[in-house]
Amino acid sequence: MPAQELLITALDQRYQKFLAERKRCMIEFSEEAVHDLRIAARRLLALIELLRVIAPHPRLQKLKRAFKDQLDSLDDLRDTQVMLAEISEMLETLLEFAPLQKFLLKREKRLLKAVESDVRALKVSAITHRIENTRADLMESAASQDLIEPVLATVDDAWFMIAQRVRRVDPAQPATIHRVRIAFKKFRYLLEIIQPLLPDFPDANFKNMHDYQAAMGEIQDVEVLLRTLADFAVREKTFDPLPLLRFYEQRHIELINTYIENMNEFVSFWREAPDKPFAWEIIEEEKP
Repeated sequence: MPAQELLITALDQRYQKFLAERKRCMIEFSEEAVHDLRIAARRLLALIELLRVIAPHPRLQKLKRAFKDQLDSLDDLRDTQVMLAEISEMLETLLEFAPLQKFLLKREKRLLKAVESDVRALKVSAITHRIENTRADLMESAASQDLIEPVLATVDDAWFMIAQRVRRVDPAQPATIHRVRIAFKKFRYLLEIIQPLLPDFPDANFKNMHDYQAAMGEIQDVEVLLRTLADFAVREKTFDPLPLLRFYEQRHIELINTYIENMNEFVSFWREAPDKPFAWEIIEEEKP
């Protein structure tokens, strides 16, 4: 598939997916619906970032801002719902969670109203117009240039960013792992876009990339919960956070150690340099 055709198809499919998830969210702001809307927004943002590199236009910055704002508006609700899901599973063994659950349910109710307002306020007609103009630009470029090299170069740059941040990971500073996670998200969503250009790309890598990212996400989720526990203890003087803090601090350490053991797995998802073979090609050559 030519790169131009691939990008046009991706733009059409990802924007329609975003609109469908937005519509679903306006009906039901469940944890799953919010999660899926966030993913749809992130995939569109990755595509827009790619288009900004290969075919820059001011409208792409406006599209980036619109989808980034939508994504940011969902962050607090997503964190709250993830904590509530964790708490609901742990309540049978950790009854100390009950006061925090009550607090988070009230927060969720408040955030749902704010998020619903933000989602409905999105100016879909203006965004659709910009998407259509961007599509027209891609159609025009299909007749004038081959985009495969700049597309691959953009993914190279995203991979190099991961490599740089992995080298700086310090287990004592979880923020360094979070920075890897941010870079890896961008790389993963870019790779999803261009995968049809890589006919020998192993299907198993999609699950492996998901698991690699999820390992960092679990660390971040526990950090959010630890901060929330500490903040809630300040707010509610009768709440004793120590048993829960000890439990999740230990889990935090275990999750970090597990990630550190496997953090170099990212090298199997791409190539070391533009003039080097892809990792899966090397593995194939090494087979007896």
